[in-house]
Amino acid sequence: PEPTNLTQEELLSELERSMSYRILDGNVGYLQIDHIPGQEVLSRLGGFLVAHVWRQLLGTSALVLDLRQCTGGHVSSIPYLISYLHPGGTVLHVDTIYNRPSNTTTELWTLPQVLGERYSAEKDVVVLTSGHTRGVAEDIVYILKQMGRAIVVGERTGGSALDLQKLRIGNSDFFLTLPVSRSLGPLGGGSQTWEGSGVLPYVGTPAEQALEKALAILTLRRALPQIIQRLEKALQDYYTLVGRVPALLHLLANMDFSAVVSEEDLVAKLNADLQAVSEDPRLLVRIIKHRQHSPESGASERQGTSPVPEGEAAQRALVDSEFQVEVLPGNVGYLRFDKFADVSVLEVL
Repeated sequence: PEPTNLTQEELLSELERSMSYRILDGNVGYLQIDHIPGQEVLSRLGGFLVAHVWRQLLGTSALVLDLRQCTGGHVSSIPYLISYLHPGGTVLHVDTIYNRPSNTTTELWTLPQVLGERYSAEKDVVVLTSGHTRGVAEDIVYILKQMGRAIVVGERTGGSALDLQKLRIGNSDFFLTLPVSRSLGPLGGGSQTWEGSGVLPYVGTPAEQALEKALAILTLRRALPQIIQRLEKALQDYYTLVGRVPALLHLLANMDFSAVVSEEDLVAKLNADLQAVSEDPRLLVRIIKHRQHSPESGASERQGTSPVPEGEAAQRALVDSEFQVEVLPGNVGYLRFDKFADVSVLEVL
């Protein structure tokens, strides 16, 4: 039935089936939308949604918008959803929609004012997608991606039509489903339209693993300020080329990390930018993975020693594991070892 024929209670029941939210660990807001309601529903229930859903998410440190099962929606709702993630003070032309039956073109702009508050532009937003993400949901994903407002994680979207209409063929029992509207741009389409091809995520991963991947990305991004602070202190305390430290500190303070979604991204960006400013290829940032080890092995590593077994056979086996000795063609000797042993160990061996 059309929304105009539904009571307030029936509309709320429909929304409960298509929308849910919760607060995840790390104060991450999670909003799942499986069907995007139209402008009429939002105007009738906007106050309820702001008070009972949106207001609970405003205090979170980051937001995950789950559109993995969102297979439909209304074009009229696009400006509403985008506006809550767009900074206030300016309006943005997000899309132009052409409708074939009416032969009309409609421009979509963000709203100058919204009911309630907008989500802070300083907070990260991650959108989850799958092959089931279709139509209006795809347009929203594409717009947020082009705005640079969201990190898209998951699978390529379905590449469905923006708006579909089912038509009966004559008086038969056959029907034809036709795309009747299309996105023209500027942000929603144009020559790079998503229709037919889908929207590619920033981080591709199976849909069922997208939430876990998104939370890992947000954990890394939440740790960025502390990582940069420790890096600045290390440069100030230890870097030999003291004259270049101020320029490096200025670089770190103004570096844009909006595209960083993994440890590898972070390391690549830091190394490229730090080496360019310092003109020093020896200045390197690396990822050190934590290894699980016993207290005994940890103690021996800290002391730079390893236990020496008793017995010649056991000691020979230890030497063979640490040193590689060969005589190469041409009577060339070859000796390889990958770390220096403590002198007390060498004396025993």
